[in-house]
Amino acid sequence: MTERDFYKILGISRNATSDEIKKAYRKLALAYHPDRNKTKEAGERFKEINRAYEVLSDPKKKEAYDLYGSDAFSQGFQGQGPFEGFGGPFGTAGGKQARTGRYGPFTYTYTTSGEDFSAKGGPASGWDFGGFSDPFEIFEQFFGGGSPFGERQRRLVYSLSIDFMEAVHGTTKKISIGGKNQTIKIPAGVDEGSRIRFGDYDIILDVKPDPRFKRDGNDVISEIEIPFFKAALGDTVNVLTIDGEVKLKILSGTQPDTVVRLRQRGVPHLRGSGRGDHYVRVKVTVPKHLTGRQKELLEQFEKTGEKKGWF
Repeated sequence: MTERDFYKILGISRNATSDEIKKAYRKLALAYHPDRNKTKEAGERFKEINRAYEVLSDPKKKEAYDLYGSDAFSQGFQGQGPFEGFGGPFGTAGGKQARTGRYGPFTYTYTTSGEDFSAKGGPASGWDFGGFSDPFEIFEQFFGGGSPFGERQRRLVYSLSIDFMEAVHGTTKKISIGGKNQTIKIPAGVDEGSRIRFGDYDIILDVKPDPRFKRDGNDVISEIEIPFFKAALGDTVNVLTIDGEVKLKILSGTQPDTVVRLRQRGVPHLRGSGRGDHYVRVKVTVPKHLTGRQKELLEQFEKTGEKKGWF
């Protein structure tokens, strides 16, 4: 069966940056991780996501994939890419190399061929990471603060879902970990994937989107619709921001898709003072149905425009 396109699996374009690739992977991995998603499809989807990420996150593997597709990673592939003669980028000239060990309640096996990396025991019992040839980040995300092969202290990692507005303004959450009820303070300005150190463990935040706003760093983007006559004549309208409604002056002659900046109306900086800006895109609507009088007035306007010019 033909392997699915790695870019489609992560939901990104072929021109995605390394940061965009990592952000897309992290969001999907958290959503389909077997400890959080109990559906039958989650396991296979999780393996797909890791398979796609391990290729697209590596510049050389990504280059080979863009040239030859997944065939570049099959044993015996004889293309002219950077992995020629090595049986695909996961192999070595001398064959597989396996490493095994134990991390707390987890035992793991890691092979450089990319065919066998698994963790067993504890809550991860029976998990198959589907050829994730670099287990460092997956342990960072789910098993607590870094590679099982590293030397630094291990920290438990938990995921917490919060609303967009809670991320923007900060909030407190009551949670139960290890049978203990605790209150976690989340500072204003956190974003998707933000990591909070709390006691002996870390919290990774999953921020739910808000249909009214889009976020770009510390900036907020939204849209408003105004009728074409207000765009032509100018007006003052109410605009919803993350702090509530504010007055926005629409200048006469405002064109469709004009962007207006509201300074210091964006997300508070997580570290330090200040805030981002709020950008409002103006969408101009044109009525589909006009009364006879309205048509008459527009016809008069058209005739006037022909003689003196519209602008």
